[in-house]
Amino acid sequence: MRSPVWIAGGTTEGRKLAHYADCCHIRAYVSVATDYGASLVPESPFVTVVTGRMDEGEMETFLREQAIAQVIDATHPYATVVTANIRQACAAVGVPYRRIQRRRGRYEDQVGCIAVHSVGEAVEVLNHTTGPIFLTTGSKDLDSFAQIPDYAQRIYARILPVRPSLDRALDLGYLPAHVICMQGPFTTELNAAMFRQTGAHYVVTKNSGHTGGFQEKLEAARQTGATVIVIERGE
Repeated sequence: MRSPVWIAGGTTEGRKLAHYADCCHIRAYVSVATDYGASLVPESPFVTVVTGRMDEGEMETFLREQAIAQVIDATHPYATVVTANIRQACAAVGVPYRRIQRRRGRYEDQVGCIAVHSVGEAVEVLNHTTGPIFLTTGSKDLDSFAQIPDYAQRIYARILPVRPSLDRALDLGYLPAHVICMQGPFTTELNAAMFRQTGAHYVVTKNSGHTGGFQEKLEAARQTGATVIVIERGE
């Protein structure tokens, strides 16, 4: 029997690869961080879902115990620490590694975009502004954005509809009425409706490319007159 592959990541790309493995009868393990991510992976007799985060040592053990033949890293483009751990684990065990990398979204020709290279830079920019802010960067960096003066009144945070994300937002002091729990990607029309409803002067997004709905956010911001702060990713 052919050794299985490991698909790392509960992203859209990871789910597509899981579907491909099912169609081609390829044995595969698909790892996701949360139960919610696991629920999005298509059920298949050929695909085994592994839920929970692993450090580098646990990854090495997993690769050996499951006799993984190939690793496909389909994690989010901003999950740099996870990618580094996967690469190191593969090198230690001697398993071939391939990275699925999303194309960056293009926005150079759009007026009203500010490019920064970290969440910290985005916070620094916003510290010198006024008006409502619409965050589309998820729950992971909410603590950083909570450093912005009057953040509870200014920020609307769109996060995944899972309890840990909501608890994190509320524990940090974000107002319940300013927390939007929804699963994307979102259409231009829905983004624009949200930006208008919240009166967003600024929209904060990562350059998540076409798959992550980046262009739809840009167009919605253009239609509503919001300034977009784009957090670029490293190579």
